[in-house]
Amino acid sequence: MKIKALVLGGLMAFQSVSSYSQIINPNPAHNNKGKIFVSWGWNRGAYTKSNISFKGEEYDFKLKNVIAKDRQSPFTGAYFNPLKITIPQYNFRIGYFFNPKYSISFGFDHMKYVMKQNQTVKISGKIAPGANANHEGIYDNDEIQLTEDFLQFEHTDGLNYLNLELRRMDNILDQKILRVKNIDVNFIEGIGAGVMFPKSNVQLMNYERNDQWHVAGYGVNLIAGLNVTFFKHFFVQGEVKGGYINMPDILTTNFKGDRASQHFFFAQANANMGVSFKF
Repeated sequence: MKIKALVLGGLMAFQSVSSYSQIINPNPAHNNKGKIFVSWGWNRGAYTKSNISFKGEEYDFKLKNVIAKDRQSPFTGAYFNPLKITIPQYNFRIGYFFNPKYSISFGFDHMKYVMKQNQTVKISGKIAPGANANHEGIYDNDEIQLTEDFLQFEHTDGLNYLNLELRRMDNILDQKILRVKNIDVNFIEGIGAGVMFPKSNVQLMNYERNDQWHVAGYGVNLIAGLNVTFFKHFFVQGEVKGGYINMPDILTTNFKGDRASQHFFFAQANANMGVSFKF
């Protein structure tokens, strides 16, 4: 009887441990620990209105509620041409699963930000005659049209977001549930932060532009997505990404002290493809 009781007790303990293991890792086949993944894809972006401040020796003014949009390239062979694939708005990411569900990754989000030309906005500040005789004056919440001879403002080479993300991946449908071999569906969520490294194209009044690569600020973001993996190694992934960008140090002209600053919220819709593997 004692032996029987011990055996029964051992079986019950084993079942308890097994149940607990299934709760924390319901399917060992979905243990991603040790995997490396690489992905490439494209994005569409949207931006909130923003105030843009410009400062130089002969001007100091702010434009309020400026509208901007992205500029994705038309879908052509350039999307798959190795010599031209960096022309469209794209995303690149490489990461490592340090845990069955969690990964750390580095990404380069090449977005484009284009101010809407000829819009009318409010302006406050001052412009000296030496900056532009056509727009000199003291402004106090006055209206101004953003014509090409006054301002062209773009981050088109581009609004580059270099970021680190912590992501979690959960399997929600596998081949047993789908009854389709070699397909898994996973949900992704995460947070990220990084630096903004734009190459801005700013034509401000009569000044010569400065389009050098430059660390202009920082960004933070949240992300969610759906991953479909084929044959355990190949995947396609749709993502929605949103966050906040603050750039207090944007290059504008060839004068060393001239700067612009702005901050805004952004949203991305991403379509990616990639591979994952273990060493």
